Amino acid sequence: MPASSISDPAYLRARAMETLFERLENLCEGAIAIDRSGRVVYVNEKYLAALGLGRTSEAIGRSIEEVIPNSLMRKVAETGEPILLDIMELGGEQLVVTRMPIEDENGTVIGAIGFVLYDHLESLKPLLARVAQLESDLRLARRQLSNARAARFTFADFVGTTPGIAQAKELASRAARQSVTVLLTGETGTGKEMLAQAIHNASSRAERPFVSVNVAAIPDTLIESEFFGTAPGAYTGADRRGREGKFRIADGGTLFLDEIGEMPLQLQAKLLRVLQEREIEPLGSDKITRVDVRVIAATNVDLRKRVSDGAFRADLYYRLNVLSVDLPPLRHCLDDLPDICARLLDDISASGDYVKAKITPSALAALGRYDWPGNVRELRNILERALILSDSGRLTGEDVARILPVGAEVRLAPPARPAGTVVPYAEAEAVFEKHTLEQALAASNGQITEAARMLRISRATFYKKLAKFGLATGPAAV
Repeated sequence: MPASSISDPAYLRARAMETLFERLENLCEGAIAIDRSGRVVYVNEKYLAALGLGRTSEAIGRSIEEVIPNSLMRKVAETGEPILLDIMELGGEQLVVTRMPIEDENGTVIGAIGFVLYDHLESLKPLLARVAQLESDLRLARRQLSNARAARFTFADFVGTTPGIAQAKELASRAARQSVTVLLTGETGTGKEMLAQAIHNASSRAERPFVSVNVAAIPDTLIESEFFGTAPGAYTGADRRGREGKFRIADGGTLFLDEIGEMPLQLQAKLLRVLQEREIEPLGSDKITRVDVRVIAATNVDLRKRVSDGAFRADLYYRLNVLSVDLPPLRHCLDDLPDICARLLDDISASGDYVKAKITPSALAALGRYDWPGNVRELRNILERALILSDSGRLTGEDVARILPVGAEVRLAPPARPAGTVVPYAEAEAVFEKHTLEQALAASNGQITEAARMLRISRATFYKKLAKFGLATGPAAV
C-alpha cells in the first residue's frame, strides 16, 4: 500500500467507516439497512432468527414495516435524525437498538441502518441502576433547592382541642381537600400562616411551592412587579433578563397573602382578574401567562368594614371569602395552654440549647392570668425569654412573672368588707372553689393528675381553674 494513501484524509475516513461497520456488525446481535424509500437492502445472518426468517433474501426488497412491525427506521431515513438509543419490542423480546442515517459523498441521506446492541435487558442492569440513581439524586437536589419554598407545618403542629381551635382545624381540613380560595381571619399572632402551611401540606399541591407574601411589607411602587413580574427592560433600572413574580413562582402550588386588607385598591382589580381568569400579565409585557395557583389570604382586620368604607373591593372580598376560617385568640383557649406551651417549648428546644426545658403548673397558672394581646406569637416570645434567663430550664411562676408586662397579673382576691356585710353568692362560690382546689393540691402533694382525679375533672380544666384563681404549685407538680 503506497505511503501516500495512508496519509490521505479521504482514504482514512473511508477505512474508519468500514472498520466501524465491521466492528459493530461483529459485536451487535443484528444489523439491518434500508434505502430512502424504506426498502430493506441489507440484513446480516445474526438477525435472521430474531426476525423469524431463514434466509437474507426473504427480507431484501421488502418494506421495513413488513419485516419489523412499528419500526422507526423509515423515520430516520426521511428526517436524517439518528435515534441513538432505544428499546424495541420484537417477538415478545425487548431489544436495545440504535438507528443512524446513511449519507452519500455529498451528505445526502440515502437510507438508514440499525443495530441491535443487546437482545436482553439483563445486560443493561448496571447502567439502568446507575441512571435510576442519578434520577433519584436529581429529585433530591430539586427538593433541597425548593426548601426555601416549602411549607413545614402540618395540622399536628396546630395543637388544641377547645371548640374554637377544633372548628378551625375542621374547616381547614375541608379546604385542603379542594383547591378553593381560603380566607383566614383572626387577631395577629393566632397562627394564620401555620394553618395556611398545614392546608398546603395536606393538599394535592404539597410537593409544589408554598410562597408567602406579606402585602403590607411591600412598597406600593413595587407591589405590582412583585406579584406579576416584569418583562426584560420593562422600565429604567429593571433587570434586562426580566423577573418572575410571586404568582409565577407559586405556579402549581399555594400563594399565601398575609395582611390582604392592606392591598392597594389599584392592585385589587388585577388580583381579582387572576383569581377569575387564572392568568397574569407581567409589567411591561403584552403576553398573557396562565398560572395554576391556590390563594390563601389572611387578615387581622374586618374586611367587611373596609368594604363599607370603600377601602376594599366588594367583588374581591366575595372571591376571597369562598371559605372563611376564623382563628380564636389565645385568651379564649386557655384550656389548651398546657399543650400549646409544650409544643412551643419543643420548637424552641429544637432551635437552641434548652434540651431539658420544662414548664411547671405555677408557670402555667401565671401565664393563664395574662390577656395575651399578641396571642401565640407573644407566648412563644415570653417562653423563650424566660428560658434564656432561667438557670435550670425549668420555668416556674416566678420566672414567668418577671417576664410578663407590668400589671399583667389579675388579683382575684375579694376586697375587705365591713363587718355584717353579706357576701354575694358568686363570690362565696369562688372562695369555696378555690379552697377545694387548694385542698386537692395539698392531698396530692402537688400532683396535678392526681388532684384532678380526686375532683373528677380533666387536667386541662384543673389548669384553667389554677389560672383563674392564681394558684401556684410546688416542684412535685411538674
